[in-house]
Amino acid sequence: MKKIVFMGSPDYAVKILDELQNHFEILAVYTQPDKPVGRKKVLTPTPVKKYALHKGFSVYTPTTLKNDEILKSLKPDFIVVAAYGLILPENILKLFPCINLHASLLPKYRGASPIQSAILNGDKYTGVTSMLMDKGLDTGDILTWDYTEIGKKNSIDLFDELADIASKQIIYTLKNFSKIKPLKQSDLLASYSPKIKKEDGFVDFSSALTIDRKYRAFQPWPGIFCDKFKINEMEIIDLDSVNKRGEILEINDGVVVGCDRGKVKLIKIQSPGKKEVKAIDYINGKRLKQGDNILSEK
Repeated sequence: MKKIVFMGSPDYAVKILDELQNHFEILAVYTQPDKPVGRKKVLTPTPVKKYALHKGFSVYTPTTLKNDEILKSLKPDFIVVAAYGLILPENILKLFPCINLHASLLPKYRGASPIQSAILNGDKYTGVTSMLMDKGLDTGDILTWDYTEIGKKNSIDLFDELADIASKQIIYTLKNFSKIKPLKQSDLLASYSPKIKKEDGFVDFSSALTIDRKYRAFQPWPGIFCDKFKINEMEIIDLDSVNKRGEILEINDGVVVGCDRGKVKLIKIQSPGKKEVKAIDYINGKRLKQGDNILSEK
């Protein structure tokens, strides 16, 4: 039986580890150190650490892999990486085959936020690529890939679906590793997905299309917000009509608001420092009516 060291941190990686342990021997699990969470800054383990401890695996949480003697002593047949969060040094890459399960169709969207980038750019498809790691950022040779249609899915939906795809893909990749001919990536076709920042969630009601894509891409964090409130639940009404930005066009089971291009229906919103409310209750509290501007001071 092949021996595996697994490296991963979020829920996406848990599904992959769960499937791996059904087929291979897990020598050890590497994950990010516990981090303070919430207002009380409670030290909280990663989802992978919780799962691995429950299963009785040996767990390591180094802040760097440079000069890691434990990995060398374990002598795995493969190191499998899925959203780990640490860079593997070149000396480790040379010792063992290191396979990364990257949530994009490489060479598209190398980097930190491939799923969000695919939604933001309006791509029709995304997927998972098994890649033989090298010293570059997601630049290694492609081993296998699978794809799925994005449609109107949000990033939570896609993370979950791509985790299922990745968990099946890695079993095939490892069992057929000796038969697979690695395919070099074309740097000319490469694009990069940066780390998401809170301010990326800002929307200005210029485009309903942009609001829709950001709303789906930035679930659960950072969400989307304007100067007045955070938009917790909404629907797209249309993408093409021409309207006055921020104008209240209809009040029904939600509040239909105009964009320069398109309309959105606000259902639940949240003002800074306050609880979430229905959009209708928000405008009633502000004494706003049809024809008023929800973005204006009042």
